[in-house]
Amino acid sequence: MSDSLQLILEDTDGTQLETSCTRFAVIWQGKEVWIQQDGRGQLIIGVDVEEGDEEYANLLLRPLATNLVSLELEMEPAGVLDDEDDHVHGPDCNH
Repeated sequence: MSDSLQLILEDTDGTQLETSCTRFAVIWQGKEVWIQQDGRGQLIIGVDVEEGDEEYANLLLRPLATNLVSLELEMEPAGVLDDEDDHVHGPDCNH
């Protein structure tokens, strides 16, 4: 199964651009909302953790059948480490 997402970006004038990527973000209310596949046919929608955050939320969008999906909210510890803050988010880190 491919981890590539097929995107269609549309300008205000209706011009569309088709592209693909493994992960993308939308900045919404000052937060980066990341969307990526999890390798099992589900989409992970998560918000980047900021200093002081104790938890972060992931939304899992899972296809069920034709025109049906399941949406599940997962809360996980933020895991912000003082000494090990060298972590760089990438497509394989599941953040």
